[in-house]
Amino acid sequence: MLWVKAFHIVFVASWFAGLFYLPRIFVNLAMVAPGSVAERDRLLLMARKLLRFTTLLAVPAVALGVWLWMGYGIGRGPGNGWMHAKLAVVVLVIGYHHACSVLLRKLADGTSRRSHVWFRWFNEAPVLLLVAAVVLVVVKPF
Repeated sequence: MLWVKAFHIVFVASWFAGLFYLPRIFVNLAMVAPGSVAERDRLLLMARKLLRFTTLLAVPAVALGVWLWMGYGIGRGPGNGWMHAKLAVVVLVIGYHHACSVLLRKLADGTSRRSHVWFRWFNEAPVLLLVAAVVLVVVKPF
C-alpha cells in the first residue's frame, strides 16, 4: 500500500504542477500583441503539449487514488467524512482541468474574450484546491 500511496502523491504533485503552469501560459496568450503570429503559435504549442502531458499525469493520479480508496479501504467506513469532501475536491480539480482544455480551444480559435487579469485569477484556483485536499487528507477534520 505504501508504494501505491507514494506514487499517488508523486502523480498528484506532478498533475498540479501542470495545472499551476498552464494558466500562466494563458496569461501570456491573452497578452500577445495583435500580429505576433510566431509568439502566439509558440505559446499555443507549449500549452497544447503541457495540457497533453498534464492529462497523462492525471490518469494515474486518479487511478491510484481510487485503488487506495476502493482496494485498501482508505477513507471508507464510519468517521471518514473527510473522504467525501476530498472526493468533491477531486471532482472540482477534474472540472478545472477540463475548463483548461476548453479555454485553450477558445484561445486557439480566437474566440476567448478573457483578459490576462482574469487568467491570473483563474490561475489561483488549483492552489486553493490543493490546500483543501492536503488539509482534508492530513488533518481529517471530520
